[in-house]
Amino acid sequence: MGCYMGSAGRKFLCKLTDIDDGGSKGFDIGVGSTQIELFVARKGNCVYAYENSCPHTGGPLDWTPDQFIHKESGHILCATHGAIFRLQTGQCLAGPCTGEWLRALPVSLDGIDIILEPFVHE
Repeated sequence: MGCYMGSAGRKFLCKLTDIDDGGSKGFDIGVGSTQIELFVARKGNCVYAYENSCPHTGGPLDWTPDQFIHKESGHILCATHGAIFRLQTGQCLAGPCTGEWLRALPVSLDGIDIILEPFVHE
């Protein structure tokens, strides 16, 4: 196991205003064996971060960059097999991995800065 950013601590991702309300944005953090793909979803002034990996196949959730949210329902959508996940918790509500969870990542707001908090990358 290795930390996603060593001893550097918190990592600035973007400004809250860089993500439309109801939208999402993907990020690649780290290099080599510590690299991780993640995305941040925004609902109002709340942000949620998850690893960009479907529990069904381990593949990415988005076909189109930064498109993780189903426009009509507001849920996270896996573009590959149509699994739907609750935005606030990452729990799969429907699809081939019903009952499984996306891996949540610690994210916070510092003013309008979206910050990824330290975590261990497995």
